Formats: sequence, structure tokens, C-alpha cells
Amino acid sequence: MAKHMKILEYCLSSLMRRKYKNLALVAVFSVVVAVLASILFLTGALKEEAGGLFIDAPQIVVQRLMGGRHDLIPTAYAEKIKAIPGVGRVTPRYWGYYFDPISEGNFTLIGVGGEVGALRLLKGKMPAESGQCAVGKGVADARFTGAGGDIHMSLSRDNSLNLKVVGVFDSASALLTNDLVVLPVEDVVRFFGMPEGSATDLSVEVFNDAETPTIVKKIRLMLPNTRPITRAEIMRTYDAVFQWRSGITLTMFAGALLAFCILAWDRAAGLSAEEKREIGILKAVGWETNDVLELKSWEGAAISLTSFLTGVIAAYVHVFYMGASIFEPALKGWSVLFPKFGLTPHIGLYEVGVIFFLTVAPYTAATVIPSWKAAVTDPDAVMRA
Repeated sequence: MAKHMKILEYCLSSLMRRKYKNLALVAVFSVVVAVLASILFLTGALKEEAGGLFIDAPQIVVQRLMGGRHDLIPTAYAEKIKAIPGVGRVTPRYWGYYFDPISEGNFTLIGVGGEVGALRLLKGKMPAESGQCAVGKGVADARFTGAGGDIHMSLSRDNSLNLKVVGVFDSASALLTNDLVVLPVEDVVRFFGMPEGSATDLSVEVFNDAETPTIVKKIRLMLPNTRPITRAEIMRTYDAVFQWRSGITLTMFAGALLAFCILAWDRAAGLSAEEKREIGILKAVGWETNDVLELKSWEGAAISLTSFLTGVIAAYVHVFYMGASIFEPALKGWSVLFPKFGLTPHIGLYEVGVIFFLTVAPYTAATVIPSWKAAVTDPDAVMRA
């Protein structure tokens, strides 16, 4: 143990002798780790947020297709679907999008009679009569209003709404409610000019989740002009979107990754003349090859682990305390009313393991391999070289 402690002590003194070079190396290494970690942490956290949206989402959403596009669905389809064994409630949902020229953002309008998920009001109440609404925090901030205030929306001279804001709400995930305006069904129908007996889509409850694929097939056979979408399919789509966006973001920073690869290759290509001479002197004074390898392993591990921890901590602060300002537009989207919410910290062993094996392991190996080549060479030849 004393021998190993002496080797570690010599390792630290050796690093301090080249402190400026090593500090520059740690700085570059830490930036690379921070970039990788920020993208992986932000992607994982957004997946967790998106997963929280769908805990209370409908098991099946049925849409009507017209020319391959989403169209209004007859509410009479609800009775046909409800007749399928294993199906519970079938609820028509009334919702749509409204582009607000004042904030230049899109609002999502949804009728109170539809399924709006588990909403938790921050202040006020849900709308109980025509002319009332509850809005998300993003809408309230964009329109400089709140509980007790007013909001006006207009599609044309005949399609306009003057609403009294009776509540500003939030939910377990800000992704769900930030751009939302909840109002009575009759106001949504009148505002969008929906014909009587039509809805935006249908929410289908299934008693047994295992029967969901079978019920989807029956709906397609019964109503071939519809598109049933399961909750699992929506979640898979969100996962795919975030994976794709994280890949695009990593591609944007390919230059930084390439710089790290060049750095690691430079370390693997060989030691400097000073480092080779140091190894030759150590061998000449009685150090064994294993001792030299242990010394260089400690040096590589000290630099790579310091950079790894510094980069991971920097990425954690950047993502979960600074809102991931660098990568937020690429991974979240460019919506004007996209919520400014604090991500719930979520770091899995997978993300940490990927970062570790992409950075620490290659660099440590790249440090040890050339050291081994110098250590097995005759000390006199090494010092002469």
C-alpha cells in the first residue's frame, strides 16, 4: 500500500510540474463532456416530462380522415365504438388551434366537456358558463392577464370571443397547459364553426389494456375512414422525435467531438520527448514496467475523471438550473409560447455510462498504451532518443 501511495504522490507532483498544459487539457476535455452530457440530460428530462403528460391521456384517440388529413368526426361514431366489447366511455372532444396575432403564438382551445387530463389550478376555478375561460401561464403572460382579467380572440367579424379569465392553471407537466385555453364546449363549437353532430375527435376508454390492439383493429374494420391512435403510439412518437432532435444537435457539435478525437489520437500517437526521458530515468533508477504503467494510469485517470466530473456538473447546472439555454431551441422546438419550465432532474445510469465510456475510457487507454511502449524499451535507448 505504501508503494502505491508513493506512486500516486509522484503522479500528483508530475501533474503539477505541467500544470498549465494539464489545465488547458482539462478545460477542453470538460467542454466536450459538458456538451455530450447536456444533450443527453436534456433529452432524458424531456422524455420524462413528455411521459408525465400521458399518464391520464386517453387509451385510444379516434380521428376521422378526409383526403389523408385529420377532419371533424361525426359524434354518431361514438355509439358504434361503444358497442365493441371491452370499451367503456367514448367521449367526443372539442378542441382546435388559434393563432394569436398579438403574441404571434398558437393557443390550444379545448372544450370543458372534453378530456383535459389532470389539471391543477394555481389560482381561480374552471369555467362554468359561456364567456368564461381558464388559461395556461404562457397565455396569461403573453396577454398580460390573469384571474379576473379579460381575453379577446377573433377569427373573423362573426367568429370572435370575449372571455373572462376565471382561472390560471398548471399541471404536473408544464408542457400540457402552457398554451392552453379551457372554455365551455358551446364556445369552442361556435368559435370554430363546427357543424352540429361533429367533434374534433373521440376519446375511447378500454377496460383492459391488453385488449387495446384488438379494439383498434375492430375500429378500423368498422370505420375504415378513421385513424385510431393508442397512447403507446403517441409516447413512441415523442421518444422518436426527441431522439432525432438530440442526434441533430450532436451533429451540430460534431466539430467539438472531432477535436476531442484528435486530442485522444495525439495522446495515443506517442509521448513527448520530455515524458519519454522521464520514463527512461524512472526505469534506470529501478522502477518496474508495472510501476510506470500504474503511474501513467493514475495520470490519465486524474485528468479524465476531473474533466468528466467537471463536465457532468456543468451540464447538470446548465440543464436543470439554467434551462439548457444553448440546446433548448433545438430539442424543445421553436414555439413562441413554449413553456419556460424547470426540468425535473432525471439522470439515468445509461446516460452517465455512455458519457463515461465515450470520454474517460478512451482517453485513459490512449495515455497508457504509448507509456507501455516506452516502458518496455531499454532505458538507455529511451533517454538517448
